Amino acid sequence: MEGSAVAPLEILTYGTGDRASERWLQRTLSQVGTQLATLRERIFDLAQLQRHHLVLDINAGTGFLTWEAIRQVPEGGVYACVRTNTDANALHEQAAALKELMRPIILTVPISELPPIVADLAPDLQFDCIIGRNTLVSEPDKLIAAQNIAQLIPLEGKLVLAETVPRYTQRLYRLLEPYSLDAKLYKRLIAAEEAIYANQLDPMLNWDADDLRDAFASTGLIVDVVVEQNSTQMYISSAFLERLFTTNGNRPSYAERLAPNFTLEELENLKAIFTHYLLNQTINWESAIAFLKANKT
Repeated sequence: MEGSAVAPLEILTYGTGDRASERWLQRTLSQVGTQLATLRERIFDLAQLQRHHLVLDINAGTGFLTWEAIRQVPEGGVYACVRTNTDANALHEQAAALKELMRPIILTVPISELPPIVADLAPDLQFDCIIGRNTLVSEPDKLIAAQNIAQLIPLEGKLVLAETVPRYTQRLYRLLEPYSLDAKLYKRLIAAEEAIYANQLDPMLNWDADDLRDAFASTGLIVDVVVEQNSTQMYISSAFLERLFTTNGNRPSYAERLAPNFTLEELENLKAIFTHYLLNQTINWESAIAFLKANKT
C-alpha cells in the first residue's frame, strides 16, 4: 500500500488513472521496503516515544507511521489524521484486527480544522508527540499550517516531521546530460525548467527547508531541521513520459510549464528526445527530505 511512498513526487505530471502495474514495477526496482524502513526509523529515532505516550499522526494516509506508533506506545494511544474518507475506511479495516484498546482514533479533517476538532473531542487532550510525513507539501500556506499544528503541541510535547522538498527534486534535463542534444535547445530547456522551481506563486514549489524552519520558529517553537539527500531507482515508463507531456490537468504538466518558452513543434521534439533516450530506462532519481524536530522548551 505504501509502494509510492518513496517514489518521486510527480510535481510536473498530470493524470490520476490506475497506476497499479506501474507502482508494482517501481517497488521491484527501488527496494522500497528498505527505504521506507530507513525513513520510518529516522522519524521514530527523533520522536523517542515512551510506552505511555499519546501520539498524533498528522498525515496518516495508509498508516505508514500509525501502526509503528501503536506498537511503541502500548500503554498510551494514537490518533490518526487523514484527509479522505477512503484513507479513513482503509485504516478502520486494518485496525479491526487489533484489540479495541489498541486501535487508533481516526480523524478525517484538514490541518486547518484540526485544533478545534481536537478541542471538541477532549478539552484537556495533550499529545506527547506529533509525527507526520509529507504533511505540508500540499498545504497552500505553510505558515498558517505551522500555526495550526503548533496549537496542538503542549509545553512538554514535541513535533517530528519528514517533508520531501519539491524544490530540490530531480531535474529532468539532467537525465539528458549524457546524450548529444542540440546545444541551444538544451540550454533553453535548462533555463525553462529551472524557472519552474523559481515560481513563487506555486505553493508546492515556493518553499524550502529554511522556510519550513522559519514557519515553525515564528510560532515560538525551538526548531531543528536537517536535510538529507535521497536517491531512488525509478523506471521511466511510457505512462510517466505521457503524463509529463499531457495537458489540461489539475496541476500544470511539464509541457504546459515549458510552453511559454517553446513552440508546439519544439515541445513535440522534446517529447521525442525524452522518449528516445529515457523510455524503459532505470535511472537514479534524486530528491531531498527535510527532517524537522520542534518543541516548546
